[in-house]
Amino acid sequence: MTGSAVVIGASGGIGGALADALEDEGAHEHVVRLARSSESEAHIDLEDETSIAAAAERFAGAPAPSLVLVATGILHDGKAGPEKAMRDLDADWLTHNFAVNTIGPALVAKHFLPLMPAKGRAVFAALSARVGSVSDNRLGGWYGYRASKAALNMMIRNLAIEQKRKNDRSIVVGLHPGTVDTALSQPFQRNVPSKQLFDAERAALQLLDVLDGLKPADSGHIFAWDGEEIAP
Repeated sequence: MTGSAVVIGASGGIGGALADALEDEGAHEHVVRLARSSESEAHIDLEDETSIAAAAERFAGAPAPSLVLVATGILHDGKAGPEKAMRDLDADWLTHNFAVNTIGPALVAKHFLPLMPAKGRAVFAALSARVGSVSDNRLGGWYGYRASKAALNMMIRNLAIEQKRKNDRSIVVGLHPGTVDTALSQPFQRNVPSKQLFDAERAALQLLDVLDGLKPADSGHIFAWDGEEIAP
């Protein structure tokens, strides 16, 4: 067994499925589930750095996490959702997108990457999205979500470069899970072919398979659920 695995956003959906799959695999000494909705030691709020720091501090003296997965993100919230055109741009909604999709995962990296082993394989991954690819954007729209995921991809690249100086076998990547049948994608599933709509359990297994196949040279890149690298 290798260290512990930490799944952030594990209260349900794909995060919960990732934690379940990791426990079933039994490759880690512990699988730690953190989520905003949890209480006490399992609580973490990606919009509150104090909360993130406190969650990381609980690992002092414990087995170093060899795997950290950030399975969080926001696409819609109540009546607020992806913008169809620039007339829909709203400063508060844009700020919220960046807070959850970009800044939160970056701050998790700030506090959790220093805990990870300085030798041997160590993997940090955050859920990104294909629509965060600048070169692949042919439809426009979804301003806040696209931009915040593109910014996350740049954060991942920066983090990978810095982490390699600490551990040349470290892997820092973004993962695109595809369209998963969760609350996040629920309002946008109408035109998704049934073969491309994954349940959370299948999506989790697919992502873990991708991670298992990655090498240190892949660090800093973004990969889809089928192992395909997504262009910046």
